[in-house]
Amino acid sequence: MHFVDAKGILTGSSKSCGMNIYRGCTHGCIYCDSRSACYQFTHPFEDIEVKQNAPILLENALRSKRKKCMIGTGSMSDPYMHCEQELRLTRKCLEVISKYGFGLAIQTKSDRILDDIDLLDEINQKSKCVVQMTLTTYDDDLCKILEPNVCNTKRRIEVLEIMKERGIPTIVWLTPILPFINDTEENVSAILDACVKTKVKGVIDFGMGLTLREGDREYFYAALDKHFPGMKEKYIARYGNSYEVPSPNSRKLMALLRDVCRENNIMCTPDECFSYMHEFPEKYTQMSLFDL
Repeated sequence: MHFVDAKGILTGSSKSCGMNIYRGCTHGCIYCDSRSACYQFTHPFEDIEVKQNAPILLENALRSKRKKCMIGTGSMSDPYMHCEQELRLTRKCLEVISKYGFGLAIQTKSDRILDDIDLLDEINQKSKCVVQMTLTTYDDDLCKILEPNVCNTKRRIEVLEIMKERGIPTIVWLTPILPFINDTEENVSAILDACVKTKVKGVIDFGMGLTLREGDREYFYAALDKHFPGMKEKYIARYGNSYEVPSPNSRKLMALLRDVCRENNIMCTPDECFSYMHEFPEKYTQMSLFDL
């Protein structure tokens, strides 16, 4: 990893802001879109760029904001990759968010998030905290291939259960679903059963497939050659260089997702889930106006 002093930390609007404390990732997921050339990495993806002044930048930004909102993190780089265990920059930023009474929508694949359960609880009590967990593959042997350097799916489900016990709302990213690999009714059903049992608020999926771009595609195909001989050729024959790579089972799996979610009062469209995560609680919005 290497350290930089960033010029800013927040992006977005008055309703919700995003931040990335790290750039790159060490989880090694074979399908990671963040590897794509369009993101213009000037260093190896596993050589994590650490924004060492992130907590200071965040404090300055939140101190000057007149209206409280949700702060999102984890969409590009997991805030709980391996270096967080040593650096604790995510934790320091959560302390700032809690201090100033802002909300949090945080996305991860790692059980290291439990190290900060006290702060997540604190933020949720003060305003709102939404924990987003990615679940792609119920079979843990397959999970070790697709997402090799992070905790397995069963452990992530345990994290969701712990969040439920704490009253912290959760969203599951059921994506990507890889054609001919994890795009089975058995896999999706098992994950949805876990979502029901842990009472998640919503499930995000963009159509049961994945996306491939320059940089990401090459890494993914190399992994296919290593772990699934002949699969790369199957992808090339069916999809060519397409950006969108839908599962042939997409329609059936999306129907399954909708049916299970509707039966259990779970949000099942990206628009619903994003609206929920971006919405800062009205009672705290009103309180903040009186505090100006």
